[in-house]
Amino acid sequence: EVRLVESGGGTVQAGESLRLSCTKSGFGPGNYAVGWFRQAPGEEREAVSCIATDGTHYIGDSMKGRFTTSSDKNTVYLQMNSLKPEDTAVYYCAADRSMGFCYANMDFWGKGTLVTVSE
Repeated sequence: EVRLVESGGGTVQAGESLRLSCTKSGFGPGNYAVGWFRQAPGEEREAVSCIATDGTHYIGDSMKGRFTTSSDKNTVYLQMNSLKPEDTAVYYCAADRSMGFCYANMDFWGKGTLVTVSE
């Protein structure tokens, strides 16, 4: 069974940092693009970051300079620094093998972890 499990969410004050983790299991052989997305209440889901199958790292425009993504064998991380109240959202990890990069309808999704940033 393919699973993606996010962890590391919580409540922090503006300016603080959090590191989210996404642990992968049950994936078959081959390379997968893995990305982070977020969805705030009443808002559309937004792409946050991606590690493409060629190893390229992407960060969303509003997060550049504050967020970074990295990975080891079974875990993908999202390091979030200088958090702002507008970063408040449920953060989801997603993976896909077919396209080589991240896109809105990736094959596999975690259940999400809530990040709340207070003033």
